[in-house]
Amino acid sequence: MLEIIIFTLLCATVLNIVLKKFGIPTIIGYITTGTIIAYGFHLHDAVHNHDLKQIAEFGVVFLMFTIGLEFSMKHLIKMRKEVFLYGMSQVVVTALFFTLLGHYFFDITLKSAIIIGLALALSSTAIVLKVLNESGDINKLYGRKVLGVLLFQDIAVIPILLMITIFSTENQTVGSLLTQTFIDATILLIGLYLVGKYLLEPFLFNVAKTKSNEIFISSILLLVIGTSYLAHLFGFSYSLGAFVAGMMIAETHYKHQVEADLIPFRDLLLGIFFITVGMQLDFHIIYENLGSILLLLPLLIIVKVVILFVIMRFTSTKRTSLKTAVSLFQLGEFALVIFELSFARDLIDPTLGQILIVTVVVSMIMTPFVLKNLSTIVNILNNKKDRKKEMSEIPQEQLEDHIILIGFGRLGKNIAKLIKENGEKFIAIESDIKTVIASQKQGLPVIYGNASKKEILKSVNIKNANSVIISVGDSEKLLHICEVVKDMAQDKKTIVKVNKYEEKERLRRLKLSHIIVETEKTAKAMYEEASILG
Repeated sequence: MLEIIIFTLLCATVLNIVLKKFGIPTIIGYITTGTIIAYGFHLHDAVHNHDLKQIAEFGVVFLMFTIGLEFSMKHLIKMRKEVFLYGMSQVVVTALFFTLLGHYFFDITLKSAIIIGLALALSSTAIVLKVLNESGDINKLYGRKVLGVLLFQDIAVIPILLMITIFSTENQTVGSLLTQTFIDATILLIGLYLVGKYLLEPFLFNVAKTKSNEIFISSILLLVIGTSYLAHLFGFSYSLGAFVAGMMIAETHYKHQVEADLIPFRDLLLGIFFITVGMQLDFHIIYENLGSILLLLPLLIIVKVVILFVIMRFTSTKRTSLKTAVSLFQLGEFALVIFELSFARDLIDPTLGQILIVTVVVSMIMTPFVLKNLSTIVNILNNKKDRKKEMSEIPQEQLEDHIILIGFGRLGKNIAKLIKENGEKFIAIESDIKTVIASQKQGLPVIYGNASKKEILKSVNIKNANSVIISVGDSEKLLHICEVVKDMAQDKKTIVKVNKYEEKERLRRLKLSHIIVETEKTAKAMYEEASILG
């Protein structure tokens, strides 16, 4: 087993290094790695291993958690049109079309056709959101619409899995199953709401007071995994529980730091998920059913894009509607789960199930390439005159030409006062939670976070900042922050306050704009005052 792990890491690393040179997303490298190890080590059956599946699924869990961090309950209410109007319409209309097509034209039994139709209505949350997050398009108008539809699709997984249980059960009535699900959902949501409202903030406050990065990360992992497991115990998907946990933490002061700490775990587990997707490519099945796959794949793509485009076109521009529809052309990871579970319960013929799984995986492989060239594809499908209209609809919420203050102690507060008096904008990053809470109560733009984390600096839009002012007391922490800021701020003006001359010497190699030694400036000011008095 150890040699397989080593080979997997080697293969994934080398492939992604090569693919990155050609601008190909890492997702493709992971999927290709999965296919190589499946054939190289004859591990096709390993993907059906329950433990491996659970580990891989947590990649999607952590992705949904970080998405939940961006959407508090207030944001979700604001997005109700995207989630419940666009999302529900897309799932219902697409599922109905494929159900009727499967039942009447391909002679599939009604139960099987319903399950297949619902599964084909879903898109890939893991791939689409990862690519849109990396490109920053998640903040664009079409990105928000895509997210809204995907959120409803994830919610829809719950009744779909329930439907599989209903169609395959013989001991329980439909009414009793629906009643039990409703009771479970009510208990779960009320419980999570009460925990989030009354216990979460005090818990994280006490964790933050320890000023231990290890304790903070372990507590967040506990919240993510614990909430996901709790949702699973009540019969819901892990990812839905994680999304709710993310929304709860989004209401606290710790959102930015949590996001920065969890991104490495998310990306690692997503890599495992995509490797398992690659392991499911069976070229023997592809060869035997190539004609069916070549017919099925374009049919699915065209139908999904047309349906979503028509739904979006009622309220959006042609270009925005096209970008939204094309972004969600693919089939998703939850379809793989639904198909496997269905033919395990004799609801779908195993051969048909394998054809559908291969079709899903191929569409997922296509997705990063399509999203990378989305504007080009939309330009071909649409004239370019509509572009200005779409661009004007994109929300302009990001800070620009602002000053970033790292450290909000006495010096940071005085600098902030001078900035405000001068009519300029600033945002501060502070690692002491008490200072953050007190500052936010005064209406000051101060966030909790560790400024040595790149994701924290990205969250304050360092690329568009005017300058960065660093005043941190801890020497080692200061050095680490300066190294990261130098890497990300590039040619931005960076002013650093150090306590003694030795610290200035350590930072000199970074070639920062200005390094001010506090003792030197104080001594000079005191001497000048003494000279005046003399």
